[in-house]
Amino acid sequence: MPSADEIRDVQRATWAGLSAGWEKWDSVIMEQLGPVGAAIIERLDIAEDHQHLDIAAGTGEPGLSIARLSPKGRVVLTDLVAEMLDVAARRARAQGVANVETKVCSADDLPFNDGTFDSVSVRFGYMFFPDMAKATAEFARVLKPGGRLCSSVWIKPEENPWTTIAMQAIATEAVVAPPDRDGPNMFRCAAPGYVSALYEGAGLHDVAEWDVDVELVTRSPAQYWEMISEHVSLAVAALQQVDDPTRERIRANAIAKVSAFEKDGKVRVPGVARCIVGTKQDASGTRPRDGALSSNAG
Repeated sequence: MPSADEIRDVQRATWAGLSAGWEKWDSVIMEQLGPVGAAIIERLDIAEDHQHLDIAAGTGEPGLSIARLSPKGRVVLTDLVAEMLDVAARRARAQGVANVETKVCSADDLPFNDGTFDSVSVRFGYMFFPDMAKATAEFARVLKPGGRLCSSVWIKPEENPWTTIAMQAIATEAVVAPPDRDGPNMFRCAAPGYVSALYEGAGLHDVAEWDVDVELVTRSPAQYWEMISEHVSLAVAALQQVDDPTRERIRANAIAKVSAFEKDGKVRVPGVARCIVGTKQDASGTRPRDGALSSNAG
């Protein structure tokens, strides 16, 4: 079993290599993941002067959207990978969002004081943290009393054909190592209650989780394959191990399968994410915000 530092070194190199693909396909990715970002933002109850921390921010969402909702506040985008945050900074400049800053750091060792932030978001980062409990404790530590943490993860593979179609096509021609059940992988947090238990272990309260539907929309089956093969880490890694004829067979297989999702001149492949929210109690043990969160909210 590799150490946490070894895992992070591999992740840093992998995602640095993927940053160009994420920037190239930014508009498609943002449209696909937009409903998840919106769901996270809705539960964070953003105020105009909010101090917000976006963990594993990648190319900047939902942090940039939160910055626009909090013009008198500040948003800090953090990620393990400088190249991804470089993309986020370019997006911020292009959008005229000035109240953001970026910080390269590990999620389980945050360079911020206790009680610094009103809210924390983690969109699709949880499943890749070497030590998820330690990271969650850090998120709780930097939250102000009454502050909220909201994250999202992918649920089971069969509910996310947008990625499984490509990986199944790759598996017909290449050896794809099964994910380590206890190590970082895309579907590591798929089980209901998995992340909620981490929240509760870190002392958060009013924990709730709910599912959010997404849809990957591309102009054609060929564009679907081009996009997936350039920005999904598992696909990129597997395709680097095969020769050109094999890659072409994989491409043809994936294109044939995803063609079943063509509708109204576009390819629309569904997926499902799970969002999880929790609140840090104030010193008296109560939550100062109004309203209650129900476990079946959504």
